[in-house]
Amino acid sequence: MEPRDIFDNISPLDHRYWRSNAQVFDALSSRLSEKAQTRYAARAEAALLETHLELRGRSDPGIFARIEAAAAAMDPEEVYREEETTKHNVRALVNVFQRSLPEELRPLVHLGATSVDILDTAKAMAYRDAAREVIVPLLAKLELELCRLSVDEAATPQVGRTHGQHAVPLTFGFAMAEYASRLGKSLLKVDELARDLRGKLAGAVGSYNALSMLYPDPEEVERRYLARLGLEPSEHSTQLVEPEHALRLLLEMNVAFGIIANLADDLRNLQRTEIGEVRESFGAGQVGSSTMPQKRNPWNSEHVKSLWKAFAPRAVSFFMDQISEHQRDLTNSASERFVPEFFAGLAAAANRMLSVLRGLAVDRERMAANLRLTGGAVLAEPAYILLAESGRADAHEMLRRITLAAEADRLALHEAIERDGEAWEAVRGRLAELGIRDPEDFFRRPELYRGRAAERALAIGEKYRAVAATLAARGEGNAEGLERGGRAR
Repeated sequence: MEPRDIFDNISPLDHRYWRSNAQVFDALSSRLSEKAQTRYAARAEAALLETHLELRGRSDPGIFARIEAAAAAMDPEEVYREEETTKHNVRALVNVFQRSLPEELRPLVHLGATSVDILDTAKAMAYRDAAREVIVPLLAKLELELCRLSVDEAATPQVGRTHGQHAVPLTFGFAMAEYASRLGKSLLKVDELARDLRGKLAGAVGSYNALSMLYPDPEEVERRYLARLGLEPSEHSTQLVEPEHALRLLLEMNVAFGIIANLADDLRNLQRTEIGEVRESFGAGQVGSSTMPQKRNPWNSEHVKSLWKAFAPRAVSFFMDQISEHQRDLTNSASERFVPEFFAGLAAAANRMLSVLRGLAVDRERMAANLRLTGGAVLAEPAYILLAESGRADAHEMLRRITLAAEADRLALHEAIERDGEAWEAVRGRLAELGIRDPEDFFRRPELYRGRAAERALAIGEKYRAVAATLAARGEGNAEGLERGGRAR
């Protein structure tokens, strides 16, 4: 085939994002490209042929090796040329495969199968391998970075924010542990669902008509065939495998994608000039703006969210592909061809976020300064609780008025509370019962009011680190591709 300039390609996945994720995309390509799909289908045909030979007492390792070599060497360009004549992709594949085999084996090729027995089985193998060997290890590497930040920053004080407003103190490690927990569960689910993808050898409408002409137990033939490919049969097939197995995998991958996008959005906002608590790495020659030389934009985090915006809506098509008229129609034939792009979009986003986290600078001084920005107002909650515990039924309203007065008069919270002698005495008394003898020191040090943030961050970081390390190791064969972050804009 004549080489093609990548800049002649239409999809940005094939030029811009391939260049910035070349090795991870190559790992996906070996499982999801048209060449890979052709060879997975040929592998399915080979497994069927070997099953026929085995059931007829003709198990010969030499012949099996020749069959598998022929399947592995299947040339998609030759299949495409054959399809110009047959106008049928699987029949073209069968014809090409038969020509590569000895004459006596050719009648058994594709015998008892319908096209989708091969296509859905090949798709299950491709999605399984792409998910378990590329996507899951990549997500696991990202998870390890989240676990590292959860543990390393477990005690780093930070102000919590709700509705974009300062709430109560927590720690940066606790904030990262949210994503370690969410992504940790999701990547385990992706791995589980990838293992549960199914194949079939149930024939044209799923009722084993053709195989019943050949064997007394066609379902056993199906099990043997799929076992050679590491799959189990769909519990009930039409011409198609039950679509929900692939649907659930793709939806869980979309869940993981959303978690990564949420993380990207949080990190992007923490890089605002007026917040400035973290910062992405910035190359020595990197430019943030074509006209404003001072700019250092959080463009990697923005890019991750943008990828999610492009690919998350494809879940609608995944749901639509559940529907097929009676035992099969072809209304999914085009839409399903674009599913590999979703794998690539998720991989590009995860790869980029991995590079963000590995180069993330945490400004602990700025976090501490922001925590103190409101003069201790973030401690209105404990003050209210202390007052309520002292017996004041109107404690919340009292603290609400005090915080308004503190803001109006530019006072620290404890100074505003002190102006109400009764309230201050009640707060002091309750703090003393908790072993805190200096109430002013308590209100000057909001970082001490963090609940179980540090402990939870450590527990979650340690829990998922062990799990992620095992899953990340699965991708070591593609280590460079899984670790080299991209630089597309």
